[in-house]
This record gives sequence, C-alpha cells and structure tokens, in this order.
Amino acid sequence: MPKNSKVTQREHSNEHVTESVADLLAHEEPLDYKSSALNVGGAVQQKGKETDDTLESAEERPAWNSKLQYILAQVGFSVGLGNVWRFPYLCQKNGGGAYLVPYFILLIIIGIPLFFLELAVGQRIRRGSIGVWNYVCPRLGGIGFSSLIVCAFVALYYNVIIGWSIFYFFQSFQYPLPWNECPLKRNGSHAIVEPECEKSSATTYFWYRQTLNISSSISDSGGLNWKMTVSLLAAWCIVCLAVIKGIQSSGKVMYFSSLFPYVVLICFLVRGLLLRGAVDGIAHMFTPKLEKMLEPQVWREAATQVFFALGLGFGGVIAFSSYNKQDNNCHFDAALVAIINFITSVLATLVVFAVLGFKANIMNEKCVVENAEKILGYLNSNVLSHDLIPPHVNFSHLSSADYAEMYGVIKTVREDDFEQLGLDACLLEDELNKKAVQGTGLAFIAFTEAMTHFPGSPLWSALFFFMLINLGLGSMIGNMEGITTPMVDTFKVRKEIFTVSCCLGAFFFGLIFVQRSGNYFVTMFDDYSAGLPLTIVVILENISVAWIYGTKRFMQDLTDMLGFRPYSFYFYMWKYVSPICLCVLVMATIIEMAISPPGYNAWIQELASERFQGYPPWALAMCFTLIAVAMLPLPIVFIARQFNLVSDGSNKLSVSYKKGCMMKDMSNLEDNDETRFILSKNPSEAPSPMPTHRSYLGPGSTSPLEMTSAAPNSRYGTGYLMATTPESEL
Repeated sequence: MPKNSKVTQREHSNEHVTESVADLLAHEEPLDYKSSALNVGGAVQQKGKETDDTLESAEERPAWNSKLQYILAQVGFSVGLGNVWRFPYLCQKNGGGAYLVPYFILLIIIGIPLFFLELAVGQRIRRGSIGVWNYVCPRLGGIGFSSLIVCAFVALYYNVIIGWSIFYFFQSFQYPLPWNECPLKRNGSHAIVEPECEKSSATTYFWYRQTLNISSSISDSGGLNWKMTVSLLAAWCIVCLAVIKGIQSSGKVMYFSSLFPYVVLICFLVRGLLLRGAVDGIAHMFTPKLEKMLEPQVWREAATQVFFALGLGFGGVIAFSSYNKQDNNCHFDAALVAIINFITSVLATLVVFAVLGFKANIMNEKCVVENAEKILGYLNSNVLSHDLIPPHVNFSHLSSADYAEMYGVIKTVREDDFEQLGLDACLLEDELNKKAVQGTGLAFIAFTEAMTHFPGSPLWSALFFFMLINLGLGSMIGNMEGITTPMVDTFKVRKEIFTVSCCLGAFFFGLIFVQRSGNYFVTMFDDYSAGLPLTIVVILENISVAWIYGTKRFMQDLTDMLGFRPYSFYFYMWKYVSPICLCVLVMATIIEMAISPPGYNAWIQELASERFQGYPPWALAMCFTLIAVAMLPLPIVFIARQFNLVSDGSNKLSVSYKKGCMMKDMSNLEDNDETRFILSKNPSEAPSPMPTHRSYLGPGSTSPLEMTSAAPNSRYGTGYLMATTPESEL
C-alpha cells in the first residue's frame, strides 16, 4: 500500500477519514489486521507513516470548545418543556411516587442504552443523521430523512410555544398582572364583569381570549392573531441567531439557556417551600398509589416519556455528538445526561406541586369563606338553628378545621334535606385530587394563577416565563441541529444561508399556528407528527446497529473508540430487550390511537369551557398525512437502493450487500493480494507498534488472535467481518 495513500492515518487521530473501496483496493501494501479499525460507517483507519495532505485539508469539521459546552448542549436539548409540564402531570395521574419506579426502570433498560447508541454512532461516524444511517445500512438510509422531517414538524409548533412564552414574559412587567382579575364590561351606565371570564377564571380568560383570541372550531380560522404573529417572528429570530454559526454560536448560547432554568427552578423551590400549604402538595405528590404500578397504561406512558425526554430519534443527539473527538467517553456522557434529565424532572415536579399545594390551600380557604357566608344566611333566615354551631366557632376567623366540624354537625342533623342547602365539604384533598392539567393548561393557566398570589408576583412571573423561553430554546437548538447538520453534511450547502432559509420558511409555514384556531393545529401536530414515526425510527436505528451491522461488531468498534469495553449489559439491551420494548410501545401506541377518537378540546365561548370535538374529514386526513409524510422516506429509500435505482448514499463508499449487511467487495483482488490483505504484514516485517486489538465475540467471551492466523476468513482488526462469517448472516 502506498505510504501516501488516502487510507493511511494515525489510529488515534481526531480527524475523520472517508475513502472509497476503490481507493482502498488500489493500495499495494497489506493492511495490518492488528492495528486496523473499521469505522462504523465503513471508513478504515490504519497506522501509517504519512497522510494525504489534500484529504486532511479537504474537510475541517467544527468541534466543541470544551466538554462542558457539549454536555450543556445535550442537557439543553433533552431537558425541555416536557420536564416542567408533562412529567408532573404523569406523576399525579399515575400514582404519585409510584410512577417514579416504572419510569426509572424504563430509563435504565430503554433510555440510557438507546441514548448511548445514538451518541456512539454520531461520534464514530462524525456525520448528521442522514450520513450516519447511510453508512451503517444504506438500505435503511431513510431513517435519517425521517428524523429530519420529524424535527421539522416539531420545530414548527414548538417555536410557537416559545412565542407564547415571549408574549407572557413581556406582559409580566405590569402590576397587577393583566390576568390577575377579570376585566369589566360596560353595559350602559353600569360596569359588569365579563361573562366569559366570570364563568371560568381570570387566568383562563386571559389565555383563551386575550392571548389566543381562540375560535370555537378548527374549521373557523378567524384570521391571523397579530400579537402571536409578532411573538412567533421574535422566537424564530432568536433561534436563527442562536444556530446560524452552528456549534460556534449555539454552544455559547447553551451556557446560559441550559443553566438558567436550574437557577429559576431552585429559586421557585425555595420560595414554594415557604408558602402555606406547599408541604401538603408535595406530600400528596409523593404518596405512592402502588396499585397503579400494575396498570399497563402507566408503563406505556412512562416509556413514552422516557423516549421523548432524551430526544431519541430526532437527530439532535447524533448531530451534537458528531462534533466530538473520536476518543470522547460517550459512555459516561449517556449516563450523565440521562440522570441529569431525571433529576431535573423530579426537581420540576417538586416545584410544581409545592406551588399547586399553595394554590389548593388558597382555593380551599375561598371555599370555606363562601360556604360560611351561606351558613350565616341560613342562620339569619332561621333555616338553620344556632344550636348547630359549636360555641367556639368564630365566623370572622373561621379555620378549615372549624368549618369541617360545623359542616359535619349540620350534615348529621339535617341529613334528609342536606343537599338542598348546597354546602360543600371544602376538603383540601379534593382540591389536590382535582383533574390534573398538563402542557399549556399547567404553564399558562394553573401555574400562572398560583403566581398571582405570590408577593411580588410580576417578578416571579417574568422569571417563570423567561425560564420557559430558555428551556424551549435549548430544545429548539437541538431540533435545528437535527435539520441543518445532516443537510449540510450530505448536500454541502452553506450553513448560514441554509439556516436563515429554514427559519424564514418555517416562520411563514408556522403562520397556520397563529391563526385564531392555531392552538388546535398545535395539538394536532403534537399528537400525530412525532409519536408513532419517531418510535419506528428508533426501532429501525436499534435493529440496523444490533442486527444488521451486528452488536458484536459494534461493541468491538466501541472498544477501539473508547479504549475500554462497554458493559455486557448494553449488548443484551441492544440485541434483545430494547427492540422488544420498542415493539410493544409501537403496538400500544397504535392501539391507543385506534380506540381514542381523534379530536381536540375546543374552547366554546358561550359556555366558557372546553368541549371535545372530533376532527372534520379534512383535518383527519391532515393528521394521517403527517404520519405518512414522516415515515415515507423509509420505504422509498429502501426500495430505491434495493433495486439500485439510486446510489447507496454513503459518500461514494462502495459496498456490496448480503442479507442487508455491508461488507467489503473483495472480488477485484488477486488471490495473493487478498491473502496479504487478510493476513496483514509478512512475518519478516517488523510488528506493528500499535496495541493488539481483541475481537469482541460476545459477553464474557475471549478472542484469541491465534484463531485469526488459523482461519483465513475469521474476523480481524476491529470487528470487520468477511462475507462467510456468521455475523454477516444477520
């Protein structure tokens, strides 16, 4: 092999080398099997004396300035709005503290292994999602395109939520807060409370009427909401500035956007614990309802939350890790980011339930006052006897305990006609057990209402919504990297121009979400554009690495890349447990979609409440179109490459296929050249100074190198398989 060939490279170089098999086969010197390393994508790294200067200067891939910057980027992407408004809701709905058990189990057996897998392939191949899966298995190259489409769908509506947060952030600089009280409406010479607000609440009215100005049906667009349009434009400008220079700009933004939410959460936790009734909320939250753990629905929702909490399948994880050095310890990174994500979810849950416990106490006190006034009216009108009132009860300072005692006496004595009195029990437990709210209902209604009772409420409101902006921005940067990185890597477009074009196009397409009916489209995209397609994408990622490329080969590649062999635990998870769990999750998702009527909760102005409505035919077709468009690249790319209609897409890497597996085409080698290629250097030549690599044959097995010299078709180097080895039959 010529010493100045493209394929020669120092094994531990941080630069990625891509070469065609034609280049590889043209070399005269044999490859040293002890020092060679097969990149996951098929690129070979070999110890050599010289490198090709042209190749080295051809591509200078950006790199993170520091390990901290990279970790913050991954944390910022994985920790998002779902940690604040989805995880607490699932906890309350699915048994409180008992929900943490299935969540943590599934985080260990699904979340961390698959997160590690995405980190490893991105770091090893140093490409975006399209390039990575083209390399691993070209016929499944549609995985990368599907990831990109899902990222685009999610970015479209996710940035709308950032726009809402921007609007609320600027509205917070008022005292009192604009959602503190219901507005008054002029009726001639009299001023009356707005009926829609009086029937609901001040915060609910401000959200649906002042912010969204929502229509009563998805079919009634109502025209653009200019306030939300301006907010959406501001959100896209912020995102564009954050990602326009790639990791050079987004990495610096992550220092603030990833760390600031923790500062706010800790401030809210300290403030929340000092509020009256906060302990009641936290105690209610962590009182485990163990019987819930036996329900399949709880495990399905826990698996879904694990899946989306880590950002699996979006391509952002792969994009971020592709800028790492090859010897970065991504094994440690996977566990670290996953645990930080879990701790953040628990921290956010503590904050939410401390505040909601405070709100429950406020509402309970309000209930006591209203019902005490009813009782006083009954006493003055002689409907009730004064003898029913315990002598120590003071109506001017009525406590919840005194009211409960009085309520119990009246209920016992007037049992026959008690219901006609219309008295409520006013139990704190009832307030805490009210139907849980999630998503926008938690952030923009329930939590917002609770903050109106805080001393210095504008400050806390501004902090809260600024935190939401930063949480959303961290996730949006990851989404945008999941779009721009694979496109720039594959089509060599200029990143700055492509990023600006994407943001501009996304803004105009996103105008559908800032109509008066826009909130219904946000719900539609959230329900249909990501869930099922992403789950299938991750299943195919798992299968392509564990069963097509080969778990043993992949483990050996990781051993060479990391310098140590990952735990056998990952072997079994990738090979068996994760695919089975993901398949069960797909089936459960399909069943859930089949039994749940497709629809949305429409806000009915006359009733001042939500009412479920089914999607009209055109909207139903749009729902299934979102799923179909996201999954369409999978069969198209498979068919096109199965029948050689297009190139394999692997950067001109020449491959042949056998049962879906990539292998080296040795057909053009002379017999003696093939033998020299397989057996490496002649015995008379000096041994390679590189350390000997041992092939990975499975958990707990050994791989004596003597077997390599005895069997010409055995695997050599870093797990490269010949066509006749058992692994190539997978």
